Amino acid sequence: MNQPTKTTVVPTNYGALSTLVMVFFFWGFIAASNSILIPFCKTHFSLTQFQSQLIGSAFYGAYFIGSLIIFVVSNVLGYDIINKIGYKRGIVYGLFISVIGALLIIPSANAENFNAILVAFFIVALGFSLQQTCAQPFAISLGDPATGSHRLNLGGGVNSLGTTLGPIIVSFFLFGSVGSDMADVTVKNINNLYLIVAAVFAIVALFFHFSKLPEGKNLEPFESTRKASSSLLLMTGLVIAIIIIGMLTDVSKLLLLLATCLVVGGILFYGNAEARKSEEGWGAMKYPQLIYGMIGIFVYVGVEVTIDNNFGALLKQPGYFNDNGLDESEISQYISLYWGSLMIGRWTGAISVFNLRGTAKTIALIIVPFIAFGVVLLVNYLYGNEIENLLPYAIVIAVAVAAFFYGQEKPVKTLLVLSILAAIAMVVGSFTTGLVSVFAFISGGLCCSIMWPCIFSLGIGGLGKYTSEGSALLIMMILGGAVIPPLQGVVGDSGIGLHKSYLIAAVCFLILAFLAIKLRSVLQKQGIDFDKQIEGGH
Repeated sequence: MNQPTKTTVVPTNYGALSTLVMVFFFWGFIAASNSILIPFCKTHFSLTQFQSQLIGSAFYGAYFIGSLIIFVVSNVLGYDIINKIGYKRGIVYGLFISVIGALLIIPSANAENFNAILVAFFIVALGFSLQQTCAQPFAISLGDPATGSHRLNLGGGVNSLGTTLGPIIVSFFLFGSVGSDMADVTVKNINNLYLIVAAVFAIVALFFHFSKLPEGKNLEPFESTRKASSSLLLMTGLVIAIIIIGMLTDVSKLLLLLATCLVVGGILFYGNAEARKSEEGWGAMKYPQLIYGMIGIFVYVGVEVTIDNNFGALLKQPGYFNDNGLDESEISQYISLYWGSLMIGRWTGAISVFNLRGTAKTIALIIVPFIAFGVVLLVNYLYGNEIENLLPYAIVIAVAVAAFFYGQEKPVKTLLVLSILAAIAMVVGSFTTGLVSVFAFISGGLCCSIMWPCIFSLGIGGLGKYTSEGSALLIMMILGGAVIPPLQGVVGDSGIGLHKSYLIAAVCFLILAFLAIKLRSVLQKQGIDFDKQIEGGH
């Protein structure tokens, strides 16, 4: 692979970047808030574990539908609609769509209509889909493309702060105070919360609109990918058909969810096989690394979400954490620690932004994770949670730090090591109880924390002019967050039980380990070896 020629370094627009990262915070805040709302709605509406997971399905399914709409409409119109409106305006539009969704949650809650709540969450996430499609390339465009990943790391760190604060703030609005045991809580308690959320979205949208941010447009020519669009529409049609079958028949939901996973993988591999016969109309889907990367994102997002979304219900089960199980208002500290674990890992992964070398970098890699852990503990303390039982988690962090050192920032090695470590943790958590099991499951967040950039960089490696298109297709695979959590929910409703259902997460991590090996193989055949390049220096 030819090395890029030296170009003039473009200075980073830090003012614009500081404005942009605000939307990263809200993605994390709302996504993590679902962890509190899921067990709450399950109790209030007397839902099964599978039904409660439909909140996550509506939320993450909207990412797929939103990205698909943008992809297909652009091909129909013959131009990139995001490029037409610009990244800045796209984010503004996305924020206002989320405002509509947040406001719709209020009448849905007052009517005590769970289906309406699902629709409202879907609309909120549609706005997020547009925001994310625009914000990630926008962040890269705000400076030297070579350091674009550093700006995304900053956004990821802010996103993780949102995921850490989200469950605690939502718990406060739902229960009056964190850690309280209120018997008269109703779904209407969410009214004030989502009025505030809608107002903040609107304020940020107006701030973006009137700010002096650049429009953020990509000037590269548009290339039609009608065959790729057709295959994705076929995938969507088949998934919808499976959903309809599930609604109208008594076919096993487990079989239907497994069929959904097979449809996603089957269509992607079919498209890649056809693209190798004739590349015209397939665009980025002709690259096998993109296909493996898309499956990787599907599984990664799915397992990251399912560990957490089923965790609240597990903590409530008598005999798991303690004899009686935890009250809904008492689980926020553990949900917060899970999402805080993602923050711990991402802050650690972002150390390379500062170009530290030698001893200074080693010290930072050891200290920063524990500083982030301190932030998680402080947030819980300020909101009235007991933190003494969280302190032993420092041992888990030490193990993760050792794994980060072993990975040496090499994407394949890091993804492989963390996937195997996470699979082991899920098995340990499935066959133990109390804090040992809780910490084992929560450690999945630490392992997941830096998987996204590993999968993303490997998935778009060597795509050249198709890099932007490949990035959009990878984001589309956030769909995994809508499929794998209810799959675990179905297993949890079965005779296996919710506790042992976490073996589903173990299987997901083993799949990610396998994909790491496959990605290395297909890239090496194209003369690309990111691990070796990092080993040799830049």
